[in-house]
Amino acid sequence: MKDLLGLMGKAKEMQAKFQGMQEELATIEASGQAGGGLVTVTLSGKFEMKSLKIDPSLFKEDEVEILEDLVLAAHNDAKAKVEAVMQEKTRELTAGLPIPPGMKLPF
Repeated sequence: MKDLLGLMGKAKEMQAKFQGMQEELATIEASGQAGGGLVTVTLSGKFEMKSLKIDPSLFKEDEVEILEDLVLAAHNDAKAKVEAVMQEKTRELTAGLPIPPGMKLPF
């Protein structure tokens, strides 16, 4: 019975830590670039686009498709950076816990 109470206490503690981590992650920002910096996208920790910067040299009628591709690439670059920070924070938080590899946590 002591083990069950201890386990429940640890679960509550872990839940509080995850809540704190989610709040912390919501405040981070990551910028991704494409086209050698011609397009830059900044995302929040919740994957909301915070800013988009496009070099004026790309505003040519015959290069619209290139611009669209660069915006997508910059967004994906920023998203990958946010995900990497989230994975690192999760790894730090769950260090030493017997969590199966590949298990997705609730965020």
